[in-house]
Parts: sequence; structure tokens; C-alpha cells
Amino acid sequence: MPRFTLSSPVPRPNGRVGGGTLPDPVSVLASDISRFGPEQRDAVGLDAARAYCRGLALGRYENFSVLSPLVPEEFRDDFAAVYAFCRWSDDLGDEAGSTERATELLRWWRGELDRLAAGEARHPVFVALRETVASRGLSLAPFGDLVSAFELDQVKTRYATWDEVVDYCRLSANPVGRIVLAVLGERCDAAQLAASDAVCTALQLTNHWQDIRRDWVERRRIYVPADMHDIADFEARLDRTIAQGWSSDGTFFADSRRLVRRLVARTWDVWERGEPLVASVSPRARPLLWLFAAGGRSVLRSIERWNCETVLERPRLSKPRKAMLVARAVASARFGWRLPELPGPSMWIVDPEPDPDADKYPRSAARGVDAGAVAGP
Repeated sequence: MPRFTLSSPVPRPNGRVGGGTLPDPVSVLASDISRFGPEQRDAVGLDAARAYCRGLALGRYENFSVLSPLVPEEFRDDFAAVYAFCRWSDDLGDEAGSTERATELLRWWRGELDRLAAGEARHPVFVALRETVASRGLSLAPFGDLVSAFELDQVKTRYATWDEVVDYCRLSANPVGRIVLAVLGERCDAAQLAASDAVCTALQLTNHWQDIRRDWVERRRIYVPADMHDIADFEARLDRTIAQGWSSDGTFFADSRRLVRRLVARTWDVWERGEPLVASVSPRARPLLWLFAAGGRSVLRSIERWNCETVLERPRLSKPRKAMLVARAVASARFGWRLPELPGPSMWIVDPEPDPDADKYPRSAARGVDAGAVAGP
């Protein structure tokens, strides 16, 4: 699943409908699983369910707020319900404390999705989501794919090839874009879905290269595909480098920078295939989708400008950069101003090092982001 790139902690509703706050928890498991976990028996009312989902969406935010002013009012409850589903799925998969517990909780979560399909929703997320699915005519298949991605995380922590990572994105990222397009009432034809899949895959790949250090330290996962490098003893040297805060030996840091540059270059290719998406959607949806695409592409530029040193650092968007992107999107939404071109590769990279093995790792089309990769919502 796309990692929710959370900014600085802020207070969030504590799950009690009607008020109350507490310091930002590690996950919903810290405060909500006791009320809304597998032992829950009584269904929550729709108003309470929607209030709960809005609380999650407003209290924790990504690079940009899930419920920003760019989301039309009639879609805000739908966006909140979809976000709450993703947030719970993410936390159940990553914050359970063990793969065994995560697998158990994800099995329960999939069962709650089945209950929704059977008309028996009781968890607040699924009560709210039931209304969104019904009113927007959504398929449940993309939601099931997202759960499958988190289930895969419990058993697969290494990736042999680039295509394997792209296939993971097909489950963990592409369904989100398809759900959003369907919620917004976009046409969802083959060309639009192909562009959406490319954008979502590129967002996920960007997040993987941004989070190399964090994925290893917190999850012992490596999404870097083995066929993109021949760095000997990669995991052991990565571990030592992170532990001591500098390169484990005389060559690892330079080797890892070249590796990340290869990954970034291929990811720009995927971003390019997603460029038609913003122009393909309705004017009302355009600023919102432009903002998320521009944000993701700006993060990839930040990785380049950080000299691709993500084995030790996590480049992120600065507050002024975020504010500028949001201002441009809001100005387009309110005044009809033309949106700027989406950010492209950085023309300025610190200490560019030639890659002597570039021919061994050519930039090529990523499999799994074409129109037929996943069934439409």
C-alpha cells in the first residue's frame, strides 16, 4: 500500500463521536482497536461513522491534506471513507507488532469487507464506505486488492526484479487512483485508467526510493529490486551504514547513489506515461489531481537534489514548496487559472557521478501500468 507520508504530529479525534482529543497515536490500533476491532458486535450509525472517518482524514494528513478545500463538498464524506479504509488497512498491516498478528487482523478486515458486500456493515469505516459504494457505483474489487497488498507485505519483503515491484504497485497503489476517479464521476475509459495507473505506480515507486532507510529500519523490507544492482552484500552493508550514519566502506555510498539514480530515472519514465491524466479529467477534478501528481514529482526531484542519498536520509517537500503547489492548485480551482506544467527531472544534481554500468540497467517500459493491468472499478 502507498505509505502514508505523514507530516508533523497534530491532534486528532480520539474516535469518540462528538469530541475529545489526544496526542497523535502511532496508529489506529493504539486507540480504536478496542472499540472497533474484531470484538465489535453492534453496528455504528451512518452519521457517527461519517464523523469518525472525517476525524481520521482531518487529523492525520499526507504530503497534502486528504480533505483539502480542493475536494468538492459533495465528495468529502466519500474521500474520508476511502481514506479511513486505507488508513486502517495500512495500520493493520504495519503496526500490529508481528506478521502473525497483522495477518490475523487483515483476515478479519477482509471479512468486514465481505460483510459490507453482504449488506451487514457494522464497523464505522465500512458503514460510511457502504454509502459511498452505493451512491458512487463503486466496485469492491479495488478495495480487496489493497488488502491483498498488505497481506503480501507479511510474506514478501524482498523483490528480485523491477517488474515484481511494479506488480506490487498494481495492488498497493493503482486501485486508489481508480477509486478516486470513480468517486469523482470521471469517465474511467481505458486511456484514463492507464494514465491513472501510471501516476499511482510512479507515486508508489517514488515513495519506495524516498523510504529506503525507513523501510529497512522499521519493517526490514527492501523494495529495491535486486536486478537493478550488483552491489555485493547489499543488506549487510546497508545495515552497517544506517547503524553508524556513514558509509560502511569506501564504495557503498557511491554505489548506492548510482543505484538510486537508476531507480529515479526509470520512475521518471513511469511519470511521463501518466502525464495525460490531468488533462483527461473534468475541470472540477483537475486541480486536485494536478496537486497530487505535482507533489509526487516534486518529491522525486527532491531525491535527485539530495544526491540520491536515501540510504541515510529521507528527502521531503519543504513547507514553502508545499504552500506554493497548494496555492497554484487553489488559484486554478477558484479563478480558473491555467495550471503550471508538472515538475520534471531536476537539471541540477549535486556531484553527478557517471554510472559505468548504465548499459546493464537500461531505462525501459514498466510492465503492469497499461490499461488492462487491473479491472476497472
